[in-house]
Amino acid sequence: MAQAVTLEHKWYAAYVRSRHEFQVFGRLNKKGVEAFLPTVERLRKWKDRKKLVTFTLFPGYLFIRITEKPQDILNVLKVKGVVRILGSASGGYDPIPDEQIISLKKLVESKESINPYPYLSKGQLVRIRHGPLSGVEGMLIEKLGQHMLVLSVDILRQGVALKIDASEVEKI
Repeated sequence: MAQAVTLEHKWYAAYVRSRHEFQVFGRLNKKGVEAFLPTVERLRKWKDRKKLVTFTLFPGYLFIRITEKPQDILNVLKVKGVVRILGSASGGYDPIPDEQIISLKKLVESKESINPYPYLSKGQLVRIRHGPLSGVEGMLIEKLGQHMLVLSVDILRQGVALKIDASEVEKI
């Protein structure tokens, strides 16, 4: 008797139509697809008022958690506004390590002041030792005399940065 092979759910990055991230996120949720859209709130000033506005951290992208079953992939690609799922030139889809998504979720939920940051491929990998961001992993850099923790999302070649006290981290 052959055993059924169960495919594991993994995180993938989906490229979506410009400025359609929130709509696509809603449509995916309605279809029962687990999705994650990292956002930040910024105070915007106009001549007559100030308002907190929500922006996507990675414009044009959101994250989905699916298996590599053709019906799961097709289910996502059929959603209005989804352009493609990021992958390699050979046609496969490149999963995102769970640790990167978990760390990104912790950063977003912390409501700290995080900012987009260029992707870095070299640098010291560190982990925050204590506090609400305990366990978040990223790269420690110094910018204008301040230490920053940079969390990179490899598949997007983008990252986010957070000011941090260098004494709060440990080498990985």
